[in-house]
Amino acid sequence: MKAERAQRLAKMDDEQFRRHTIAILERELGEDGVARFLRVAQTGSGDYTRDRHKWLDGVTLEQIMEDIARLEQRSS
Repeated sequence: MKAERAQRLAKMDDEQFRRHTIAILERELGEDGVARFLRVAQTGSGDYTRDRHKWLDGVTLEQIMEDIARLEQRSS
């Protein structure tokens, strides 16, 4: 039974999977519970914009492309 369920889930695209999981949450938690879950689950911490500037200020597109090429070479 678990194997069949896993196969069904594996065949779903992301949108089908999202709808499936929302339906389960709705059945178990009700609409208010789903809304609360989604609010809590999507709440992050920190300041991504500030942190992104720390990571990327001064980095050029050429440097990013070189890093990508280097990573692709390693995985080949």
